[in-house]
Amino acid sequence: RDEIHFTITDNKNDLIVIFKGSVPNLFVEGKGAIAEGKLSDKKILLAERILAKHDENYMPPDKTKEK
Repeated sequence: RDEIHFTITDNKNDLIVIFKGSVPNLFVEGKGAIAEGKLSDKKILLAERILAKHDENYMPPDKTKEK
């Protein structure tokens, strides 16, 4: 498993996230994400799961073929 480090911010506070595993295909810089895990300290989250958020226009790949 690969380990990645990235920062999640609300433009006031930053949280460093450390995650071991594969990230979702929609996980890209500048887009929303959800990281679930445990705080190691006030600034570091040891993530157990990463979810990529998508916009309201997102269609799963199998649904786009139906159109």
